[in-house]
Amino acid sequence: MNDKDFIELRNEIIRAGNYAVRMAQKENLEKGIPNVYDRNGRLYYELPSGEITSETPEAYKESEAAYNAFKLTAASRKKPELKLKSIKA
Repeated sequence: MNDKDFIELRNEIIRAGNYAVRMAQKENLEKGIPNVYDRNGRLYYELPSGEITSETPEAYKESEAAYNAFKLTAASRKKPELKLKSIKA
């Protein structure tokens, strides 16, 4: 594949990905699910009404609580030890 073909393929993949994201965002809002964006490490939510807010919507507070509980449970699990054998040349 030459450079021109590679660039055309790359651009088509980017266009397809961008289109898929826009469609998913539209579908979320139609279903009443806020879209989430990160700007400089701060989360912003686009509500179905079109309002942009940094306050976590109720729909995400329940999910966030479940996620944090899972994260704490997962962190408390003992991680398996990885034992490596040295290879002698």
